[in-house]
Amino acid sequence: MLQATSLATAPRLRHAFFTRSGGVSQGVYASLNGGVGSSDAPDKVAENRARMAAALGVSADRLLTPYQIHSPDVIVADEPWTQDNRPRADAIVTRLPRLAIGVSTADCGPLLFADSEAGVIGAAHAGWRGALTGVIEATVAAMERLGADRSNIAAALGPTIRQQNYEVGPEFVERFLAADRSNSRYFRPSDRTGHAMFDLTGYIAERVQRAGIEQFEDLGLCTYAEPDRFFSYRRTTRSGEPDYGRHINAIALVD
Repeated sequence: MLQATSLATAPRLRHAFFTRSGGVSQGVYASLNGGVGSSDAPDKVAENRARMAAALGVSADRLLTPYQIHSPDVIVADEPWTQDNRPRADAIVTRLPRLAIGVSTADCGPLLFADSEAGVIGAAHAGWRGALTGVIEATVAAMERLGADRSNIAAALGPTIRQQNYEVGPEFVERFLAADRSNSRYFRPSDRTGHAMFDLTGYIAERVQRAGIEQFEDLGLCTYAEPDRFFSYRRTTRSGEPDYGRHINAIALVD
């Protein structure tokens, strides 16, 4: 698992950006697939998630991830839920100790947030659609409602597809330009006419800054570029594989 220095040194926190290593899944899911929405064997996914929960210092039933829908929606976790009734959202916040909250990713941006002084944490799934529609700002606002102070919030971005591997079509570019013409700085020409390479991580960093978060750390890792280390939806799609594994990125408060 990977950690951000800014979160690892903060009191009362445990967190991890889990890689694809250290689990029991096989084939395209090898080996630490945490995706309950994948077609992997459920017992293997459950074992993988139990291992991740243990690394975070919680029981398996207290590692919570939402049913992600690429939205700006945030849920407050005030008790554990089951995989069958997990809420539809793309971010979770909580102030409860010994409850790990997280998001699953396979190219999108995983963001972990913490105000360790106030004892409030958050996790957000920032794909292009969620970032564009405000999931980052909504997560910070939800943390504030639980007592956090945005001037004290640290945020860390885990492994995410990087610009050199993220080609998009003209309709994608137009959507971002329609929202803000200055978004043109996050695109550079690709080798294909009419297409562009999108800087998702740069865009996420700007939205984090726009939300008033000054303590921001980007691990600088690309999911697409390291197949032995990370799952990647886009790499899997291009190679014609039938499915792909999902990373879990999570944070917990400890006593």
